[in-house]
Amino acid sequence: MSANPQWDVCRALRVARLFHLVCGVRDACVTPFLTLYLRQLGLTAPLVGILMGAKNLITAIWAPFCTFLAKSYQRRRVLLVGSLLGSMGASLLMVLVPPLDKDLVTSSCNGSVLVATTSGPLGVSGAGALPSAPQSTSVHGEGPPRLPSRSAGIMEASGFRNGPKESDHEPLHDLPTDLGNYVQGARTVPQGLLHHTAASEVVSTALPQCPEGSGLEHPTNLSVTPGKTLSLEGLQWTFILSLVSVVFWELLTAPLEQVADNILYEYLDFVDATDRYQNLWVWKWLGMSAGVCGITTLVGQLDCLLMTNGPPGVVYFYGYSLLSPLVLLVTTAFPVPICRHQESSSKMVKALWLIGGHPCLVLLALTVFLVGAATSTVQNFLFWHMKDHGSSELVLGFSVALSLLWEVLLHPCKTPLLRKLSRVGTVGLGLGCLAAQLFYYSFLWSWWSVLPVQILSAFSSGAFWWAVGALLEDLATPGTERSLNAIFRGHYGVGSSLGSLVGGFVVMYSSLAVLYQACCRVLLLWLALFLTIPGRLPKERRIKYSKLLAMEASDASDSEEGTERDRLVKAMHEEHSDWKGQEEVVTRQGWAGAKGLGKPQHAGHKLHPWTEKSLG
Repeated sequence: MSANPQWDVCRALRVARLFHLVCGVRDACVTPFLTLYLRQLGLTAPLVGILMGAKNLITAIWAPFCTFLAKSYQRRRVLLVGSLLGSMGASLLMVLVPPLDKDLVTSSCNGSVLVATTSGPLGVSGAGALPSAPQSTSVHGEGPPRLPSRSAGIMEASGFRNGPKESDHEPLHDLPTDLGNYVQGARTVPQGLLHHTAASEVVSTALPQCPEGSGLEHPTNLSVTPGKTLSLEGLQWTFILSLVSVVFWELLTAPLEQVADNILYEYLDFVDATDRYQNLWVWKWLGMSAGVCGITTLVGQLDCLLMTNGPPGVVYFYGYSLLSPLVLLVTTAFPVPICRHQESSSKMVKALWLIGGHPCLVLLALTVFLVGAATSTVQNFLFWHMKDHGSSELVLGFSVALSLLWEVLLHPCKTPLLRKLSRVGTVGLGLGCLAAQLFYYSFLWSWWSVLPVQILSAFSSGAFWWAVGALLEDLATPGTERSLNAIFRGHYGVGSSLGSLVGGFVVMYSSLAVLYQACCRVLLLWLALFLTIPGRLPKERRIKYSKLLAMEASDASDSEEGTERDRLVKAMHEEHSDWKGQEEVVTRQGWAGAKGLGKPQHAGHKLHPWTEKSLG
């Protein structure tokens, strides 16, 4: 393929749609379920928050930097191929990370039911290990295992059950001797969980509660099998290996889509068809909706078949790796033109100066930052909340697909919505819907209760970003539109990183419900400020670039008309002066005839010398 291939716009758009569709299917295999997999590895909420914070920070900073370098050194195709091949191999590194408790891995596939306890957070206890206890406890005695009853109490976000029955409470003397003595003596083991992966349920046991304020009474902490001596060193190794795998994977994956988008945008800009670039995200959302439902269907059937030493969920990573060659095949159809004119880095500096000097842009940047922080809490821990209420993987995937499909369905109403509510009003609507979602999530009561509220994602995600893009287009100076969008994506990524970090510690020392309610209050407070402050800012009249060109053309035409008018006036003055001179000569001659001869003299008639002298 040549450096500057000639291909029509329709073919370019078809390739771009296919690329976004396949990338959406591939990303849906892992991205929504990564934090759930990390929890099954045995990591606590703060450690998962650190991992996701590092991942989001790399996306915000590393992706634009790699895109700039690849374009400057004409290595964009190399970056595309290297990113796909590298991410395909790096995703499999997560499968190699050993879980903290391997007994839970085998028990989830052979149908046994184990009593799980919860260890404390890092630094709570000076001891490095939990005491040993018998390997497993049979709930139904000898004979074939049966599914636990649905009447068992379901764990809430705070770690306490919702309405347990008397049959759920087992006295301590029915437990094995070693475990009963440990519970009564130490009083540090919180309420446990009965894990039965085949039924996709989490049911609680009736172990005594922890001391209030210890931070150990929540199911978001580490789950282990009694009978295993788990040291702090094992938890540290699991965290370090997970951190290395996630960081290496994100370094290879982050630049892919941004480089491909820039390539396509440059081509469409060359043929003046950038307006057709705006709707390509719809195809990625459709791909993610199909991918998230498909992969969750396969997980329940293939997980135990493919699992070796890892926790449930290895099918997510295998699906991601198998789809990467398909994405690589699609990227070969992308033309990568040689940049004749290097993009000036001063555009980014101009965009930064524009944000710093414009109060509305500063306010919008802070809004995007807060939305990123609040959204990260949903992306990281909502599946934990749903799992604690008994949701299966299929329900988790269906909830994601619903939110994406509602956003796609709202897209035809984008223009009327922005016209009716204005851009600032649509941003406020998005903030309000996100706050309502978070408040609703804090009161989930069943595995299906999350599904109805997903319709608000069409406004909290879709309408919000449409309004932000329209505001940036209005406030940007010529040539800084793309740079402004990149900076605001970075603000969102940094906000997601900070939200992940803080959210993990809030979940550990409080609960998911408290985290969501706190985010709801912050968003509502900021919504009030956001709707109040713009009205008090000084109005600044801005002229669009198209209007500026029209004004310049009008000025040029006016100057040309003025020049022609000046020439005409000058010619008229000259003609008038000539006519006036001729009239004066005729008048003087007439005076001479009246004075000397008593009758007018014709021009050309010779005057008397005395008359000529007197007139002179």
